[in-house]
Amino acid sequence: MSTKQPTKEATRDGYGRALVDLGHRDHRVVVLDADLSKSTKTALFADAYPERFFNLGIAEANMIGVAAGLACTGKIVYASTFAIFATQRVLNQIFQSVAYTGLNVKICATHAGITVGEDGATHQALDDIALMRAMPGMKVVVPADAEEAYRATLAVAQYDGPVYLRLGRLATSVITSDEEPFTIGRAKIMRPGRDITLAACGFMVEQSLRAAVKLAEEGIEAEVINVSTIKPLDTETLVQSAARTGVVVTVEEHSVIGGLGGAVAEALASHHPVPVHRVGVPDLFGQSGDAADLLTHYGLTPENICDTVRQILTDGKERTK
Repeated sequence: MSTKQPTKEATRDGYGRALVDLGHRDHRVVVLDADLSKSTKTALFADAYPERFFNLGIAEANMIGVAAGLACTGKIVYASTFAIFATQRVLNQIFQSVAYTGLNVKICATHAGITVGEDGATHQALDDIALMRAMPGMKVVVPADAEEAYRATLAVAQYDGPVYLRLGRLATSVITSDEEPFTIGRAKIMRPGRDITLAACGFMVEQSLRAAVKLAEEGIEAEVINVSTIKPLDTETLVQSAARTGVVVTVEEHSVIGGLGGAVAEALASHHPVPVHRVGVPDLFGQSGDAADLLTHYGLTPENICDTVRQILTDGKERTK
């Protein structure tokens, strides 16, 4: 964890700040939005560079088509809306116009996961990582905090091709350092351990670190990995950790089907088979409610992570008797 005093900020805020800096650095950067610029924080870019900002209205499919067209002219395009609209609503347009053609479009989606809260099930994207991960050629990045979101936004501008950047609404602690470079495809060990691996992404990295502190008080040393890139996955770091601990728990604010848990299980099955357990939203829809209440309801808390780890280690000891 970073040694500086943690602050609370949403990953969408780090994204908004980064766009303004990118606009100053590179005139090729353009930003598109689907009438949600205040929520996605692209309004900051619109104020600074109005001639390079385009509000396409509530017409997300058209936004993706315009993004593809601008990318064909050499622009670096950032297209933003809520995650549920950026994936489910326009999946075919992304497939045909962006991924298939390999165009330089960054689909930067905010309000992912259940921490959208009171917006309810219709606005809670719980399968977006799975959808984007299955898209050929698509990179998938899930920053752990606002600082990493800022650096990830800058980093994806240097990559020529389609990227899905997953961002959140909830203000969370800053746990990474602004001195750490962000590299697409690299995971980072946030806390070393020997007994179990917690591989997490997004806000759940913080939750996993909190769980690791509690477990350490009981003599259980959990290694926590920030898997900020789901695709391409840092298989090397994951395999090395799995070899040290012998068991992996994935933790994500996403369905347990097809997201980080699926990616890690697939990689370890091929390269270093160990038991993999998944903490995430079960095969259910979300629902309307306070974000904190929803996290508790679906078991995305440090307490539930600790319970999962204890049960895994207890079961393992029982089998070795």
